[in-house]
Amino acid sequence: MSRAKAMILRAPGINCERETAHAFELAGAETEFVHVGRLMQEPKLIENFAIIAVPGGFAYGDDISAGRVLANQMRNRLGPELLRFVERGGLALGICNGFQVLVRLGLLPRTKPGELEEQVSLSHNLSNHYECRWVNLRSRPNRCVFLDDDLQLRCPAAHAEGYLQSSDPAFERLLLDEGFVTFVYVDESGEPTTAYPANPNGSPAGIAGLTDVSGRVLGLMPHPDRAYLPHLMPDWRREGLEDETESMRLFRSMVQVAEVEG
Repeated sequence: MSRAKAMILRAPGINCERETAHAFELAGAETEFVHVGRLMQEPKLIENFAIIAVPGGFAYGDDISAGRVLANQMRNRLGPELLRFVERGGLALGICNGFQVLVRLGLLPRTKPGELEEQVSLSHNLSNHYECRWVNLRSRPNRCVFLDDDLQLRCPAAHAEGYLQSSDPAFERLLLDEGFVTFVYVDESGEPTTAYPANPNGSPAGIAGLTDVSGRVLGLMPHPDRAYLPHLMPDWRREGLEDETESMRLFRSMVQVAEVEG
């Protein structure tokens, strides 16, 4: 079985690409950094990869809104190639700013096959400031092909625009009922919450992550790339080192699906 090849996208302001690449490499993938400028010049490069990852950071300084400039570039110059990538079986992951990019690009939640269309927005946290704290997530029944139900993650959140907003409450209900919501923020009892600070941005129903109609694209606001090694966990000195973190299992599951299907 050949190793799955993962593209780690680079762009001005992205700053989490090395830890994202390292997590994928530990999970068994072969990684390559590809700058968005090169990708726009050679869109067919996408055909060489089984996975595309858009890491966190502040793409183009988030000067307009978080992820907007990079999302517009990708939609205008790479839209058809990205859709073909997913339709042929490719997997995509967006973390934090990368999640914002995929939402504004229209690849998430993409509730119907077809053209890229921005269906929801990620706006300013209800706290009205940048949030940087450890949070607890739980996966819910969802259509993502590489994500188990009831997976529990503890990882850092670090964002100012994570409040997931829909103009239509019925559409928000569809996302929940039809398995497009992958992760929710949970409280100490493990229940979805909108309460601060367990939910750092106030997203309705505790929504922290989404997938698309194909189940092959995943985006989430918190950072599994900052919690993939046991010694990165905040309380390991008191509780001991885990054999493997839940965040690492997420990367490993994604790579295993890519290898099996490749």
